[in-house]
Amino acid sequence: MMRKAEIKRNTNETKVAINFSLDGEGKSVIDTGVPFMDHMLDLFIKHGLFDGDIKADGDTHIDDHHTTEDIGIVLGQAVKEALGDKKGIRRYGNAFVPMDDALAQVVIDCSNRPHLEFRSQPLNEKVGTFDTELIQEFLWKFALESRMNVHVIVHYGKNTHHIIEAIFKALARALDEATGIDPRVKGVPSTKGLLT
Repeated sequence: MMRKAEIKRNTNETKVAINFSLDGEGKSVIDTGVPFMDHMLDLFIKHGLFDGDIKADGDTHIDDHHTTEDIGIVLGQAVKEALGDKKGIRRYGNAFVPMDDALAQVVIDCSNRPHLEFRSQPLNEKVGTFDTELIQEFLWKFALESRMNVHVIVHYGKNTHHIIEAIFKALARALDEATGIDPRVKGVPSTKGLLT
């Protein structure tokens, strides 16, 4: 069974199209009009061993907010659709990723209960031209639309670029673990009998 999804979202502010596969090889084609997010999404696909074609065209002449937010929405929807009925998945994922001075941890539960917990020291306001407050916005929309618990803990770090890069790599590794198939799991890993 191919666990993949193709989702499009068109608004007056953005057009986003994502073709996403959970069971990939780390191949990506990304063009969002937000260079820093292109970099982070490329890392996410590569380190999660997903495949992803992510295109966005938004009102970046105003700022990067709408585009970054809507990518989080559509990527979350694509992950949810690709997971299907969640039979056989591990459900939980936990990853620590260092990036030079920074150490980030991401813990995921594919629970159908969306929640973002974001624990970090204050970040510099910008990396290049990118507003770093948008990272939390992206992660919240991703957690909401994928209907997952996503806990992000930055244990320490000095360089804001390194911190954010470690977060995206840890998100990828934790998601890969949580969505991986465990042959020991019969049906859905929940005493309720469903995760939808």
